[in-house]
Amino acid sequence: MTTKKVGVLLSGCGVFDGAEIHEAVLTLLYLDQQGAEVVCMAPDINQAHVINHLTQEEMDPPRNVLVEAARIARGEIKDLADITADQIDALILPGGFGAAKNLSEFAFKGPESSVNSQVKQLLEAMVLAGKPIGALCIAPATVGMALKDMKPLMTVGKEEGVIGALAAIGVKHQLCAVDEIAVDEAHKIVTTPAYMLGPGIKDVGAGIEKLVKKVLSMT
Repeated sequence: MTTKKVGVLLSGCGVFDGAEIHEAVLTLLYLDQQGAEVVCMAPDINQAHVINHLTQEEMDPPRNVLVEAARIARGEIKDLADITADQIDALILPGGFGAAKNLSEFAFKGPESSVNSQVKQLLEAMVLAGKPIGALCIAPATVGMALKDMKPLMTVGKEEGVIGALAAIGVKHQLCAVDEIAVDEAHKIVTTPAYMLGPGIKDVGAGIEKLVKKVLSMT
């Protein structure tokens, strides 16, 4: 059986300004348990800002998304600019505010935001190639923005403001518990609320494991 190659698109390192570390590591764990080959990637850009995770205050100097994401990937990471859809069988985006601050502007501008051009290009190419996409926590907001013309179905938890912002651009929403997944069969997009609902790592882990298995089953 051919090993599935799955891209994991990271957005930095840390829940408030990058990739949510628990979600990213659980994704990597479950992919490894399923025998998948992981290709970590991130855009080579500066973070929107840097947050002190102890005080939750902004701090200087700026940090690079690719350099910070390399912490999670143990240095084994690719520049997103060098990745194309034909190199991977599936793509998963862990959450964390970086997914909505660095991969897009959703956290700042809601439905008026733009998506990083490299991120948008890869997401569009995956759908056109019939390859599955998984997104956790707030990451579906960026996926929804990038693919809004397709009016995808996804979940982002229960926050009415986020749901409303996505509905405004035509994204369909499905309420899910933390251990559930929303599946858009037509576009092969799988989402789970993760830390949009929480409360703990074991709770979000249940949904992430289901997402990983479903994504792999769709390859």
